[in-house]
Amino acid sequence: MPLVKLFAQKTLSKPINLSSLQSKLCAIWNTKPNTTKLILTRVDDWTDESFQEDVYVDIRAYGKPERTREMVLDGMNKVQDAFKTEGLIANVRLETYEGERYFHVPPKET
Repeated sequence: MPLVKLFAQKTLSKPINLSSLQSKLCAIWNTKPNTTKLILTRVDDWTDESFQEDVYVDIRAYGKPERTREMVLDGMNKVQDAFKTEGLIANVRLETYEGERYFHVPPKET
C-alpha cells in the first residue's frame, strides 16, 4: 500500500493527523511506514457529487495475488472506519497496479 493521496478542501477545519492515519493504514494493509506514504493536498474546491466527505482518499496499491477483490473491499471499509475514528468522513478509491510495471527512484543518499 505504498501511496495514499488525501484531498481536503482548504476550508476544512477538522484536523487530519497523518502519522496516526499512517499507523492505522499500515495495520490494515500489513505494511510498514517506509512503504506507506500519505500525501495531503488542500484544494480550493471540488465538484459536489452528493458525497459529503471531508477527505477524498486515493490509494495506489500493488496488485498481489492475495489481495483479492473481497480482501481489498474489506480493507477499504476499514480505511473508511480509520478515518471515522479520526472524526473524518472519507470517500475512498483504490487502484491496483501490476508489480512488474511499477518503477520508483528514491532520492540519492548524501
